[in-house]
Amino acid sequence: MFQNFRLTMAWLHTWFGLVLGFVLVVVFFFGSLSVFDREIDRWAIPETRFAPQPMPSFDKMLLPVFQGMKPDRAALEDARGRVNGVLPEQLPMRRWGAYTTHRDPVLDTFVEFGLPNAKNPDDGVFGMRTIDPRSGASLPDDRLKVGSRFFYPMHYSLHLEWLNLGYWVVGFAALVMLVALVSGVVMHRKIFREIFTFRPRKHTQRSTLDLHNLTGVVALPFHFIFALSGLVIFGGVYFPVTHTQLEPLHELHEVQEAKALGLPAKPAGVAGTLVSVDAMVAEAQRRWAAKGMAGEVGFVAVQHPGDTNAYVSVYRAGTDRVTLMGEGIHFKASTGEVIHMDPPATAVAGINDFLTGLHLQHFRHWLLRWFYFMGGMAGCVCIATGFIFYVEKRKRQHARQGVSASRWVDGFAVSTVTGTLIATLGMLIGNRLLPDNLPARGDWEQYIFWGTWVMAFAHGLWRTAPVAQARVAPAWREQCWAAAALAVLAVLLNWATTGDHLVRTIGAGYWPVAGVDLAMLAGAALAVLAARKLKQREPMAAAVVVSPGTEAARA
Repeated sequence: MFQNFRLTMAWLHTWFGLVLGFVLVVVFFFGSLSVFDREIDRWAIPETRFAPQPMPSFDKMLLPVFQGMKPDRAALEDARGRVNGVLPEQLPMRRWGAYTTHRDPVLDTFVEFGLPNAKNPDDGVFGMRTIDPRSGASLPDDRLKVGSRFFYPMHYSLHLEWLNLGYWVVGFAALVMLVALVSGVVMHRKIFREIFTFRPRKHTQRSTLDLHNLTGVVALPFHFIFALSGLVIFGGVYFPVTHTQLEPLHELHEVQEAKALGLPAKPAGVAGTLVSVDAMVAEAQRRWAAKGMAGEVGFVAVQHPGDTNAYVSVYRAGTDRVTLMGEGIHFKASTGEVIHMDPPATAVAGINDFLTGLHLQHFRHWLLRWFYFMGGMAGCVCIATGFIFYVEKRKRQHARQGVSASRWVDGFAVSTVTGTLIATLGMLIGNRLLPDNLPARGDWEQYIFWGTWVMAFAHGLWRTAPVAQARVAPAWREQCWAAAALAVLAVLLNWATTGDHLVRTIGAGYWPVAGVDLAMLAGAALAVLAARKLKQREPMAAAVVVSPGTEAARA
């Protein structure tokens, strides 16, 4: 089919990247934002703008919170169709949990409730509450955590929940990315020279290809390891043999493992007591310190609360290591004695934990976190320049042939690249403008995001029509100006609605909010620079189109 292997890889790189590149831009962009998802939450919910807190006292603060929690109303209504008969007023509590990180001022708590007479015995519903760990007071639960509950899931699921479709689309895109990376390396015979080659004053096709190669080569290890580790993390979704072909064996293994570890898999049905959990936490911290792994508690869970089989699990936050290791210690709830300590991971499990920790970056290292962010943004630039190079290389040929392929690729590209940025900024602006007491406020923020993206998509398709005549489309320049204006507006609205302007937040050293504002202003500056450069190139590109003999000279 092709003259040599290198041309085969070039074809593979071009078409695989073109088809799935639109998904990968979204994955990279929201993955970059997810590096600072907790900081974006602080920006979006002003009530949570205070210093990060350690895990509070379980006995004095968390226990009353858990005892007073109720199932989520919407989840409860949805569960009525999954049970035989009528749901009782009081549902049994299966599990309590409290989670925090070194970047979290607030504390996330949840209770899992069992469903009596459920068609699936393991089925249940959850109740969740966000509390202020300084006082135990509940914070508004109807406020959308934009960073951790919208941008982060967008990164790995695209919010396509039906049949886990989003996970499969993203997984396939990650697999294609690995193919594109390998084929890209094969294509470039002088890959090391291209690390240092960027000619911004050349014509658009040449400078775009240079930037595509530069961002692809410099961030190649980052892109490869993150695509691979993402596939590892969601391997259970792509190969769910445990809960399909091996489900009977899986259930039997749970029973045998519970007997071996002393951690009951099921409640006994007999009322039990709960002694001081704070004493268990102190004992866990003492044991970690003895192993040279002192640190804060990240997660506390109580299994089968109120039952004689209840036990308490305490896990380290693990911010001092890349490997995702919680060093869990499990205590008998009625006596406080240690039942089981998680053993060192096996070689295979250790590799999995390292790749998972490397991808999820729960560790405390701000410089490395910024490297993650820049690596993700480099991926966006690499894919975006790939789109532009494809269009610039083919648009004159397609115009002569009467083919509109380049126009549609350019339209989808601008709608995906700058359109995603505009939709994100539109959501943050909506977050500052919507009334706090608006019912379903979080839903409205999401509607603003999708509506803004649809408008950006329509504008991108409309304003890229000149590409069909081999002319320059103004869509990129116009959407860059729009993104710059929206970014500045979001920063000003944050100041106007909360009083937290940059002088105040920087002076107080509150970098979660200051950092988000500064990032938006930096993005606005880059968008203005890009728009001005695009304006300068439009006459040059038009001259190339009308210049006689251009195609012969290029040939």
